[in-house]
Amino acid sequence: MKNMKNILTLIMLVSFGVTFAQIPSAETGTFALTNATIETITNGTIQNGTIVIADGIIAEIGTSVSIPQGAKTIDCSGMTIYPGLIDGGTQIGLVEVSSDPRTRDNSEIGDVIPHIQALTAVNPSSVVLPVTRVNGVTTALTMPSGGLFPGTAALINLHGYTPDQMYAGFKGVVLNFPATGRRGRWDRRSDEDIKKAAEKNLKKLNNVWAKAVQYHKIDSASNGKEQSYYPEMEALLPVVRGEMKLLINVNAANDIKSALEWIEEKGADAILCGVSEGWRVAEEIAEANIPVVTGPVLSNPTRSYDRYDRPYANAGAMQKAGVKVAIRTNEIENVRNLPFHAGFAAAYGMGKEEALRSITIVPAEIFGVSDKYGSIEKGKVANLLVADGDPFETSTNIKNVFIDGWKIPMVSRHTQLYEEYLNRAPGVDK
Repeated sequence: MKNMKNILTLIMLVSFGVTFAQIPSAETGTFALTNATIETITNGTIQNGTIVIADGIIAEIGTSVSIPQGAKTIDCSGMTIYPGLIDGGTQIGLVEVSSDPRTRDNSEIGDVIPHIQALTAVNPSSVVLPVTRVNGVTTALTMPSGGLFPGTAALINLHGYTPDQMYAGFKGVVLNFPATGRRGRWDRRSDEDIKKAAEKNLKKLNNVWAKAVQYHKIDSASNGKEQSYYPEMEALLPVVRGEMKLLINVNAANDIKSALEWIEEKGADAILCGVSEGWRVAEEIAEANIPVVTGPVLSNPTRSYDRYDRPYANAGAMQKAGVKVAIRTNEIENVRNLPFHAGFAAAYGMGKEEALRSITIVPAEIFGVSDKYGSIEKGKVANLLVADGDPFETSTNIKNVFIDGWKIPMVSRHTQLYEEYLNRAPGVDK
């Protein structure tokens, strides 16, 4: 009987855990957000304004808006409405538990695998997604990692039942540009070995690109005839033709210069990602007119003799030099901290307005989706957050989030644990 009692207790606990882990469903319909301060990003600030959401888009916005019959009205007095925040570089949805390889789909076997699609590996049921979106992050670029060409990244909205439903309209092939520096303090290679490895990787990169160019020539001359199965080159074909962006991860100043030269030589339509030492070569990046997605901002200096605040000031230094700059967290679980990365950039030279643009309209422009995302305008997708203060401040509460017009439940594993232990009852008797 005692064993039976223990078994029944275990079943009850498991059942409770399953129920506890469920997140309520999002709500659809027509909504009217009234009496709000609206930060449109592109058209200034609207005081005491109203936004009508219908069929997933912003149907109306202004101070004299007629509320449709049957609309669900949300009084936003004392609140500010912002566009949903966009993280320009993450691995969200690709990793569930970093220490468990069975839950990691961010890195596949192979050094040249641009045909591996991050979108197909996204887990729409990831517990990380609710944690992230209740902090106002509605959209993120999720990127594979690994070798030279680790795969194709995808921009996703953080709500949906399938990866295709989450897809936000941008894909780009990822290139990890050959690095000439040490991989970290643990890297004990000699300077000569580091130089040889960098030269070898750059030679490999050029050989892969040459093959892709040759594949393009053959494909163009084939008059529509199907080519031999070569998925790697098929994936690089739109990049060589300038039809798809190349996302180049590069950080050290000398490597950034080399990447700029390589881009000019190959004629690639590129976006620089990471760029932690961009402040050292900001003028060169601006002259090349190549956009940057930098981050993480909340990081340590790349060199021991640099000031502690160099990572915080990096984005602002590049932006002031004339570079189009978006911010990324380069995170998995902590993508939710995107507004605080931008907040530090704002405080260390970028300014609040530009920092807010760097996680809204600027990444939307860089990824070619600014017709749908990044600002509050009539006809755009209703990705919005409603806050009781500045989203860069940790004391601010996000009250409502909308993704594709769906009213997202403000519930996550964190809020559930908070509620559970706030007024916890005694445990089960032994």
